[in-house]
Amino acid sequence: WDETHFGKMGSYYINRTFFFDVHPPLGKMLIGLAGYLSGYDGTFPFQKPGDRYEQHNYVGMRGVRLYRLFCAFLGSCLAPFAYLTVLELSKSLPAALLTAFILIFDTGCITLSQYILLDPILMFFLMGAVLSMVKCNSCADRPFSASWWFWLSLTGVNLAGAMGVKFVGLFVVLLVGLNTIYDLWDLLGNLSLSLVVFGKHLLARVLCLILLPLALYMAMFAVHFTVLNKSGPGDGFFSSAFQSQLIGNNLHNVSVPE
Repeated sequence: WDETHFGKMGSYYINRTFFFDVHPPLGKMLIGLAGYLSGYDGTFPFQKPGDRYEQHNYVGMRGVRLYRLFCAFLGSCLAPFAYLTVLELSKSLPAALLTAFILIFDTGCITLSQYILLDPILMFFLMGAVLSMVKCNSCADRPFSASWWFWLSLTGVNLAGAMGVKFVGLFVVLLVGLNTIYDLWDLLGNLSLSLVVFGKHLLARVLCLILLPLALYMAMFAVHFTVLNKSGPGDGFFSSAFQSQLIGNNLHNVSVPE
């Protein structure tokens, strides 16, 4: 059922048809982009579960072949992400390998990753954020180095990605937020650091973990409203003034007072 739901939304992006959904747009935009790049033309109706795809090219959206895979590729990244995270935290190769094998042979991950769903996309960004946070913590002894900035910025990018797919991404934002508060509290108690240096640490985290994710999150919606410029099933959720900007709407180009 969910593949029918999100596959249809991927088609909406390809056809630039406006719709409304309870989730933020990033996941569906990426699904639509994967379908577009793999040659899918957005014409399959996705009316009910079990419908045959027939001649329609769904491969890129499902990720069946290596050169067209998307959801399956993101799902396959979970194992190396988990391996690297546990290896960084425990410094134990057996523990990291065990973690990776648990995910590799988990039927839930395998099943979720082979369909047109938001779940593998969400998990990719969630685990990416945790890995980036852990790698950034490992660079604590060399703050403001290139690697430190890279992992801190990548953490912010992954936070935006998690929030941009589903609002449950807030939980990883909470995790990173608590970790950041702990780090700053530890730095504040370090009497060898001046307040100027502490201020730089605070500013860097505000820039990479608050402003960068917010900018990226808003950019997703800017792309969303730019691409979906044709009238569709989501028109009624918005004002008459907004509907007048949608091609094909009955109010298109009509002057609507504020």
